[in-house]
Amino acid sequence: MNTSVRRAIISVSDKLGLADFAHGLSECGIEIVSTGGTRRHLEHAGLAVTDVSTYTGFPEMMEGRLKTLHPRVFGGLLCRRDRADDMDAISEHGIQPFELVVVNLYPFEATIARGGATHEEAIEQIDIGGPSLVRAAAKNHAFTAIVTHPEQYSAVLQEILETGSVSDALRRRLAAEAFARTAAYDRAIADYFADEGRTPDFPEMLHLVLRRKASLRYGENPHQRASVYREIGARGPSLVTARQLNGKELSYNNLLDLDSALNMVRLFPRPAAVVIKHNNPCGAATADTLAEATRKALAGDPLSAYGSVVGFNRTMDVATAEVLSEPGLFVEGAVAPDYEAAAVGILTTRPKWKKNVRLMQVGRLDDAWSSRHMRYIEGGMLVQQPDTIADDVAQWEVVTETQPTEDLWEDLRFGWAIVRHVKSNAIVLAKNQALCGVGAGQMSRVDSVEIAIHKAAEQAADCILASDAFFPFPDSIHRAAEAGVAAVIQPGGSIRDPEVIAACNERHLPMIFTRRRHFRH
Repeated sequence: MNTSVRRAIISVSDKLGLADFAHGLSECGIEIVSTGGTRRHLEHAGLAVTDVSTYTGFPEMMEGRLKTLHPRVFGGLLCRRDRADDMDAISEHGIQPFELVVVNLYPFEATIARGGATHEEAIEQIDIGGPSLVRAAAKNHAFTAIVTHPEQYSAVLQEILETGSVSDALRRRLAAEAFARTAAYDRAIADYFADEGRTPDFPEMLHLVLRRKASLRYGENPHQRASVYREIGARGPSLVTARQLNGKELSYNNLLDLDSALNMVRLFPRPAAVVIKHNNPCGAATADTLAEATRKALAGDPLSAYGSVVGFNRTMDVATAEVLSEPGLFVEGAVAPDYEAAAVGILTTRPKWKKNVRLMQVGRLDDAWSSRHMRYIEGGMLVQQPDTIADDVAQWEVVTETQPTEDLWEDLRFGWAIVRHVKSNAIVLAKNQALCGVGAGQMSRVDSVEIAIHKAAEQAADCILASDAFFPFPDSIHRAAEAGVAAVIQPGGSIRDPEVIAACNERHLPMIFTRRRHFRH
């Protein structure tokens, strides 16, 4: 039922665009009832406004805690125009119906997010009347339009200007958005109290609030529809909050690969570059400069680097941009904390890919990691602590007769940092703090070793080998030794560890047990 809009109640915290919207309503002959600071804002803008206290005959009190919670307000929101008994009731009690409600809530989320807010300040930003107004209007959306965000003003005003009312379709959409808003608001408050009570990392009830950021062209394949959502309240650098400086729209697979690159480069204190292909690293390196690290990373597997995404843990500078723009290389996208303007100029003008490359700026990488890692399974969610805890090097043990040389230790630490980001069964070959070969996602660890050695080719000699989990048999040790591997690092923990250690001793191959595995499924 399209009911002419004759009366609106307005009570907002966020006053962005409100005066212009209210002027439009007033020019359509709509009476405006308002509260406290909102009323003063509108009167200052030259609008005639009825104070809610004048309408209810009951004063605001308790510093504004009590102002709209009154039968003359809620009767006007909840009355059903097609029910004679409802209309008789409001007429008997002098209640005026409201066809439009404009409410946004106290900034509770912003207050607790800014840091340093006291408990008392947080409590005062818990809105009571606002959510009640929103829910009442949304429940009665057949007759009342509920506006909860400035972005909705233009669509509502346009319909009122054209028809004098708000269409059924728009009222239903506004009601859905209103209930989503109050649900998110209540979840934020519940999470705040849970955190104050030191609820464990895995609470009994886990609330996720996600807002759609963009629709994607398609998902993993062209026949799959997809969107990307931002988790409200999530902190730290993220592809979802990143600024895109250049390039085509991001695809589903781009986002997965760039996210892997971002999480990987964050591990390293020195300048680091990674090359990701199909969600696994095909190149990675650290060096004294970002440009040198990039050149070493691209050399790890030049064939696979074509069509990859690249990640960096330092500001993209001109020297690094020059490396990326060398002939024969094509990358889908790059992620970095920041970009020098001249570097952006090089990347968007010199290579053949020019305006197509997606350049993502995520800001500082030293902000906190996400506290939970979540993966959807049919009918539910798996939640775990992310695998970001630094390894306790003090727990590492050389279990062989042969000790690693000093030169090998840096490569062992580098390889162990990389292997946690490779899909299991994961094998990494590295030398001079650069990735030389990767075996990933195989059903057999023997196959992963063979693939890593094949990828490294002649570079395999003098590499260290890192394995994300233990070797169940000594066969891979013998194969690594034949390829010229200089040292092995693995978690240990197999019932055949003595046989694996004996194979290393036979080959005079040093091996370290870390006592921690890094499966990545």
